[in-house]
Amino acid sequence: MELVQIEAARKAPAPKPEWLKARAPMGENYHELKRLARGKGLHTVCESAQCPNIGECWQHKTATFMLLGNLCTRRCGFCAVPKGKPEPIDWDEPRRVAEAVADLGLKHAVITSVNRDDDLLGGARIFAQVIEQIRKIAPGCRVEVLIPDFQGNEEAIRTVVEARPEVLNHNTESVPRLYRAVRIGARYERTLRLLEYAKELNPAGITKSGVMVGLGEETHELLSVFRDLAAVGCDILTVGQYLRPSRNHLPMARIYTPREFAELKAEAMQMGFRHVESGPLVRSSYHAHEQAASTGLVAGAGVATI
Repeated sequence: MELVQIEAARKAPAPKPEWLKARAPMGENYHELKRLARGKGLHTVCESAQCPNIGECWQHKTATFMLLGNLCTRRCGFCAVPKGKPEPIDWDEPRRVAEAVADLGLKHAVITSVNRDDDLLGGARIFAQVIEQIRKIAPGCRVEVLIPDFQGNEEAIRTVVEARPEVLNHNTESVPRLYRAVRIGARYERTLRLLEYAKELNPAGITKSGVMVGLGEETHELLSVFRDLAAVGCDILTVGQYLRPSRNHLPMARIYTPREFAELKAEAMQMGFRHVESGPLVRSSYHAHEQAASTGLVAGAGVATI
């Protein structure tokens, strides 16, 4: 008698709801921006982190350049940026980023980086230099930086803050209970202290932070994080849905509805934030120029970020 092996049918993944479907990358602006980044040897977090908004943003010449190479020294469970031993710091990178900002005629530039725990002060100096170079090569352009925690090193934080970016962003990402899995190497209290210290150094500067949802947090935990951020003077809060980049990353516990994002925004606004951007596809630099302008602390927004 011949035995027949029957394979269990693979369960098809549930289709994404309409509010999580992003436009595919295409169009002349998308290809132009890609050529510009490649030509200057630059990286964008839009590509490295597999941002769902890349189609919409790049079509509007909106991108976020990523300093300090394309290899991160941390292995956070949510992040798609490649991990590994980084190359030596490229000290000419700030000039090339500033040239790209000038070439695109931007009024609001957003700059981030990988974690460089191998050289905290060097990483901070690169941020300070890119701010200086943008002011020199593209005068009139506002600068927003999305920085790592620099392991809480106050000299590194001070180096960036004293360069006077218009907006200083450091993402909280998740609730304290989930930090060990979500933000390997980070500390919740360190994140709060960074934002608090930035305000102490430059009370007139805008601080900003972002949180992902859908990793297994409870609503009361999210609201507690919002209150903590408001208490250290954070001006702008972004709230977006976590989307699993691959099977090697943390699973998505659940999908929040647009109504739930609206409710989170309403709760946060009552805590005193100047602006809250809350939605399924919201990311740190999504509509960054509009976020900054809405605080009333900076002049009216331009039409693009990079």
